[in-house]
Amino acid sequence: MTLLYNLLDEPLIRTRLVADGQPRSFSLPGLFVALGQDAIRDFPALRPHQRHPWHAFLVQLAAIALHRAGRSELFDSEATWKQALLDLTPEHPDGAAWCLITPHDRPAFMQAPVPGANVDGWSSDRPTPDSLDVLVTSKNHDLKQGRMRAAGQDDWAFSLISLQTQAPYPGSGNFGIARMNGGSSSRPGLGVDPYGYIGRRWRRDVLVGLGHRSDVLTIGYKENLGFALLWLLPWDGESGLSFSQLDPYFIEVCRRVRLVQTADGISALRATTKGPRIYKDEAKARKGYTGDLWTPVHVAEGKSLGVSVSGFSYERMAELAFGSDYKKPPAQVVYHSDTGPRLELVAQAIAGGQSTTDGYHERRILLSPTVRKLMLQGQSNHLATTAKERVHAVGQLAFLLRNAIKTLLDGGKSRADPKGIPESISKKASLLAAPFEQAEDARFFIALNEEMESEQPDNERLQWLLSMADAAEAILKHAFTAGPQCGEQRYRAQTAALSRFHGGLRNPKTLPDLANYLRQRSIDKELP
Repeated sequence: MTLLYNLLDEPLIRTRLVADGQPRSFSLPGLFVALGQDAIRDFPALRPHQRHPWHAFLVQLAAIALHRAGRSELFDSEATWKQALLDLTPEHPDGAAWCLITPHDRPAFMQAPVPGANVDGWSSDRPTPDSLDVLVTSKNHDLKQGRMRAAGQDDWAFSLISLQTQAPYPGSGNFGIARMNGGSSSRPGLGVDPYGYIGRRWRRDVLVGLGHRSDVLTIGYKENLGFALLWLLPWDGESGLSFSQLDPYFIEVCRRVRLVQTADGISALRATTKGPRIYKDEAKARKGYTGDLWTPVHVAEGKSLGVSVSGFSYERMAELAFGSDYKKPPAQVVYHSDTGPRLELVAQAIAGGQSTTDGYHERRILLSPTVRKLMLQGQSNHLATTAKERVHAVGQLAFLLRNAIKTLLDGGKSRADPKGIPESISKKASLLAAPFEQAEDARFFIALNEEMESEQPDNERLQWLLSMADAAEAILKHAFTAGPQCGEQRYRAQTAALSRFHGGLRNPKTLPDLANYLRQRSIDKELP
């Protein structure tokens, strides 16, 4: 079998350029040069859930190559990048380790060599890149599988990276990666996206990785010449590796996969394993705390962040951005070098589930000048307190709205024990009230930035509270169509619901600032 599709020599990675939006394909070394010049607008073949693993792969690979070359700055030519990458695979000077297809006893890109080249019995049920990829949906209509019949070589490269560096454990001998807390968790990516295009963030994170390498070493990696590209090592599906053998920015492979050339193009063979590539006990003991540049770690529990089906809600993002429960990974920290007119916090992850994945989640938050300044100075307490108060305010109004809608659907009955309301009414009330919290989620950080930038932050917050109250009342009135519709019962239900809502707004135990304002406004109206 010959070597096919060499990423070091062939322009297989499709991009669109910043300058004119025109398509241009690059080899991997050529792509590094273009990224260093911030000349890449996007990768048209890259699917949304593949964005973080692709970014992480490019950063880790560059950081490993630069460290091995003894450099602290990027190479500036395709030839020097190519040599640096070849130097990572000295036993394969012909570039086999960077080819998509090679003899099975040799490494191929993101594919470990098969001892004896024996792939008899391997499954051939992965004819397309998307059927190989990490997504395991509970229903095929969640994201159609096996559709990429006319795939390019970069489609296969992206799917290999996605599978090998972020796969969970769906069972049946398909073990997940070590960089997550448990088989049903996920590998989240939180970082700072500076002003510019894809290359600006890539360059930033490569330099962050080089600067924090010594810190990552302290958690038990090999300082020099640790295994970095795990697809170079033969794997029989049983043997494992220890963290102490690895480079701190190792690029792992968690599945046995081999690409083959067929009459119809590329297809994939795969086999199950009897154990994970990195020793299960070691990975389990770390709870996902692996020094990953983009993964927050819970301070008290010492485990990496897991993302559920709720994704990056405003409550979760407020804590991750400004709170103290999680240790922020190096890529999420704001540095003095993060200059430019715009800075965003980006969060990306596939939600983990039981033998499925629960969707891809991505959220971007603009960091206003004052927020950036406070984060840069390490003065996040005020930000955390303000965000927590706002989270509480949204929750209080959402609770008040749900209760008012319950009263409406219950016909305005006066119950001694609200717990007596039927469960069916409570569920319906939650559905009718959901648009309120969804809308507040969408504007939460915009409003927070406005308060932080305002010369009158107390007034800015009050106006936000009033706007939320108005929005909640509008949703309550819209729900009138779901309540009783006949005569006296309709009037009683609507009146009782409004009374409960407005009474809650004026209750100082709900939101004191809002209640005080509304009370004073009522007094002012009564004055002659």
